[in-house]
Amino acid sequence: MHVQQHFGKKGVLLVNLGTPDAPTPRAVNRYLGEFLTDPRVIDNLPGPAQQVLVRGIIAPIRSGIVNPFKPGGSTKLYQELWTENGSPLKYYGEVLVEHVAKELGDEYEVRLAMRYQNPSIDSALQELLAAGVSSVTVFPLFPQYASATTGSVHQEVMRLLSKEQTIPNVNLVNSYYEHPALIKVFADNARDMGGLDDYDHIIFSYHGLPQRQLKKADASDCYCYADGTSSCCHSIQQVNQFCYSAQCFATTRAIAAELGLSEDRYTTSFQSRLGFDDWAKPYTIDILEELAKEKGAKRLLCFSPAFVSDCLETTIEIGLEYQEEFEEWGGEKIDLVPSLNDDPRWIKAVVEMVRAES
Repeated sequence: MHVQQHFGKKGVLLVNLGTPDAPTPRAVNRYLGEFLTDPRVIDNLPGPAQQVLVRGIIAPIRSGIVNPFKPGGSTKLYQELWTENGSPLKYYGEVLVEHVAKELGDEYEVRLAMRYQNPSIDSALQELLAAGVSSVTVFPLFPQYASATTGSVHQEVMRLLSKEQTIPNVNLVNSYYEHPALIKVFADNARDMGGLDDYDHIIFSYHGLPQRQLKKADASDCYCYADGTSSCCHSIQQVNQFCYSAQCFATTRAIAAELGLSEDRYTTSFQSRLGFDDWAKPYTIDILEELAKEKGAKRLLCFSPAFVSDCLETTIEIGLEYQEEFEEWGGEKIDLVPSLNDDPRWIKAVVEMVRAES
């Protein structure tokens, strides 16, 4: 069989979730409005009701747009997160693109995109197409697959490309939750912090998802319990190969094995729960309370392997909010293993994965 020869460069699209353009009520309102009206994010409301709820109530209140002189909770958090370089998630994304492009060389065109806000997937794709690329490799910056993250990115890319008269070869990266280079960087970052025996316990905290979303992704229709107690989460098989929870547990096992940790030394948990529905369990906040109150833990080490750069969920939620809660319960310190950010080893890992996929 004859395969079409590639005449143009290879396009690479590195995609993260998104960030407001600025830590202001209006910018946060725009970001939340786009993010929370994605039907893959809030998936239990009909479209019109979702639009009204998000744009009329949730986003204005959380951003403070209803009273710009008194920022809402989300805007305050982004103001705490912001640095002299702006949003860490966007800044480190730009640095990653710069270095990945340099390492890949003239054969590639590399762009950064955000699923929500800027730079948009649409604008980045148009730049790649204008450059005459012969293929596009879509590389979501989420190690574990979830419908609300990677699935949403892939859907948006396909929606936009479906409008084009000419569609280049497209490679969609699904996940890389056990990639050896990724695992080693996380493990080495922990080693660089000193002796692991100095910590009473080690937590691997991942962003949570509603249990209904995990169950909807269960192709067997009866396999997933999404409660952290079922054995289904503790191995990857054909039936759960795309399960977010199972992939998170697999990432934990891989890092723990690299560090030589026994099972009693660590716990996998999930953070960032919203609303009253059940989410993936166990909840990180419950584990922290149990460790402090019942087991007298004073020092904890926390990994956040669902994120590749500093963001609200790492710097603020774990580094500040969980630290305050832990102290109130009698604990002393939660040390957060650094995100991958602009680590040269992470850049090398991305280059390696892109070359393998493109």
